[in-house]
Amino acid sequence: MPNTRRHFIAAGSALSLCTLAAPTWAQASKGRKIVLGQSVPLTGAASEIGLAFAAGAKLYVDAFNARKNNPGWNFELRQLDDGYNPAKATENAKKLLADGADVLFGFVGTGSSDAGAAVAKQDGAIFFGPFAAADTLRDATQTHVFHVRPSMADEAFKMVRHAATLNQTRIAVLAEDDAMGRAGLAAVTQAIAELKLPPMVASAIVPVNSDKVDGAVATLFKAQPQAIIQVSLFNTTAAFIRKMRKAGYAGAFMNFSVVGIDPLFTALGKEIGGVVVSQVVPSPKSSATPIVKEYLAAIDNSDQTPSYESLEGYIAAKTLAEAVRRAGKGFDKAKLQSTMAAMSDYDVGGFRINLRAGLRDSVRAIDLVTITPDGKVIR
Repeated sequence: MPNTRRHFIAAGSALSLCTLAAPTWAQASKGRKIVLGQSVPLTGAASEIGLAFAAGAKLYVDAFNARKNNPGWNFELRQLDDGYNPAKATENAKKLLADGADVLFGFVGTGSSDAGAAVAKQDGAIFFGPFAAADTLRDATQTHVFHVRPSMADEAFKMVRHAATLNQTRIAVLAEDDAMGRAGLAAVTQAIAELKLPPMVASAIVPVNSDKVDGAVATLFKAQPQAIIQVSLFNTTAAFIRKMRKAGYAGAFMNFSVVGIDPLFTALGKEIGGVVVSQVVPSPKSSATPIVKEYLAAIDNSDQTPSYESLEGYIAAKTLAEAVRRAGKGFDKAKLQSTMAAMSDYDVGGFRINLRAGLRDSVRAIDLVTITPDGKVIR
């Protein structure tokens, strides 16, 4: 299991907060900078995930800008800390656009992504590649929003169907009391209905990124579910798993990808054995996959270590760069937006992406992985 500490250094040194006005789209296509504005939790509850995702995006941008065969433009990635606070993400989004960002990119967290997308819509800007956005941002009316990762509905459907194949039809949900938790709970409820399974036996709402889970433990243990799906950050997830097992629960724990395998392993240690996590990008160690091989080559020249979140940031940045390339010379925002809308089956390197997917998308691969006590990830 990689040590995520090195991500913190890489992402922290990656911040580019200059406030010079950016060029227009037409200027950008003639060899100027295209400015990507990112609000991300570099501190606070989800900082380990935010730092890794931000570092992966910066890794690609730096590699792109250093190419000898530069296509005629460069990217500048401006990253601001929102501390996993939607109100701060709103403030950051407005500042980034006012300071000349051409695209809002890679916001992290459901609430922060909702906030950023709302600002982008009001400003007529593109909102690209959020990490953990609510499925409401996939509505057909959200024409300015483009997703690199699958929906929460896709992840929930995969986990619920997997549980059902193991005859685990008594399903419960632990969710944090925020936009992510509510969206995940709704996604699991929807998946259970679609698969015509019995209603979930129980659900519990807990504070965000907290160890105050005793009430949830009592509620869910009493319901005796066969599988518990968790929509929570790693600290909450770890505390809940420990206390449920201490209470005698022997069922399955399943998690949305937003939990973050690396920080969850740090929090649980050997107790992570048997925990299942949904993953929406290939394994960062799978060098047989072309995009992972490219990512690992880039990481060799940095002080980072591989992680799922860093790889996803890298993939998101590369996908955006491909959209710019396809938009062609002399493009403007409208052209870029229409180009993105047409990227419904983009192969980023052995991994396919549909930027305008709805709530259910068969193009995208979602893996369910199990973690061994010594930190090995098994598909």
